Amino acid sequence: MAVSGAQRRPVVALYERIADAIHDGTYPPGSTLPSEPRLAGALGVSRPALREALLLLQEDGLLTVRRGVGRTVNDRAPRRGYERIQPLEELLSAGAALRVRPLLRAVEEPTDFTAQHLLAAARAELRFWESLLTGEGTAAALSQEWAAEEEVLERAHPAFARALRAEPAPAASMLSVLAAASRGVQLTGHSAVTATVLGQRRGEQLDRSADTPAVLVTQVIRVAETPVLAAKHMLPTGAPALPVLHTT
Repeated sequence: MAVSGAQRRPVVALYERIADAIHDGTYPPGSTLPSEPRLAGALGVSRPALREALLLLQEDGLLTVRRGVGRTVNDRAPRRGYERIQPLEELLSAGAALRVRPLLRAVEEPTDFTAQHLLAAARAELRFWESLLTGEGTAAALSQEWAAEEEVLERAHPAFARALRAEPAPAASMLSVLAAASRGVQLTGHSAVTATVLGQRRGEQLDRSADTPAVLVTQVIRVAETPVLAAKHMLPTGAPALPVLHTT
């Protein structure tokens, strides 16, 4: 038997009211919802309850939050995404393209992270790219990417090694360079997702406070059994959703 909205948890009932309004065209795809005070007044609910319902709608892929714009209704269902090896700037571009702004292009000695994931020797030289992903004037993510040392790349993926040597370094992610150089090359990847906060330096880079909640995605890409790229991607609260497909 169906349970009436009055008997359900208030936030769940409110979630369904807004979801129904989206599905029946009251808030069509691509439209921007009214501001929280106006929407709360129109629905006759408190702003804390509304905010929680809107957060659930965002988590479920019905809404996207864009700083300076507000909450917009998504114009398509959740799509295939992180289960494929694809540059982050493409994965996070839901209707509005993200640009890659290079912050640093350098050569570094291994850290614990790169020594573990790229199997790099203590004094190896690893190419390092740090990039800011921006859209509509807002920083959406920070990417740090390392390539395996040159002699490893020459054996495992010479086309990638040549692409990285090209000058000047492109306004693109290292993963996009790898993808473009890998036609006919089988890549495999492994990632881990961790909840964290930005910290001082990353907060400054992303124009957020140091204690902003964030998701840290670590990624390793291999050719056969050889790791050729390792990355850390920091996505703060409010970043575009990272789509992941689950099947049985």
